[in-house]
Amino acid sequence: MTLPPNSRCSRPPQPRCTSWNAETAALPRTLRHGEKHLARHLTTVAERHRTDHEIHHVATDLAAWSREHVQRLADTAHTHDLDLHGAPTPGVLSTLREKAAEAVGHRPETGLLLLRDLRELHLDATENSLHWEMLAQAAQATKDDGLLALASACHPQTLRQMRWTNTVIKVLSPQILTSL
Repeated sequence: MTLPPNSRCSRPPQPRCTSWNAETAALPRTLRHGEKHLARHLTTVAERHRTDHEIHHVATDLAAWSREHVQRLADTAHTHDLDLHGAPTPGVLSTLREKAAEAVGHRPETGLLLLRDLRELHLDATENSLHWEMLAQAAQATKDDGLLALASACHPQTLRQMRWTNTVIKVLSPQILTSL
């Protein structure tokens, strides 16, 4: 269960576009919020489960993907005169979470907590995936090639985030749930 290659979205230059209508503008805002939330949640899970090296490292890499999506959304929105800028923060309490992860270690409750975290991450990524799909459909309907390129470049990474959480849940569930 390693992170798939191709972890960067390509950034083609985008021409200045006309402003979006209110309905279309709501999609990047909603998606930006969802990607910021997923990045923070992945970072929290990575810190909480830092004693599980695979979870820690893959979740950290996946959080970087979501942070990049946030930036790409802001850049694309700017070409449509919509301001979405604002840097996502990985979390103020990272040191506290790190110490809590060390204290929790590998107790049985830790497994249940990990399964809960993975389920929540999967649901967050699924919601973002639906928003990416809606954004792609809006881009096709409005013939916005830049917006379609953004969705086409970033949505596959969100699908990979979903596949990773699903795979880890499938692998860990039998072991964790039968050891209680």
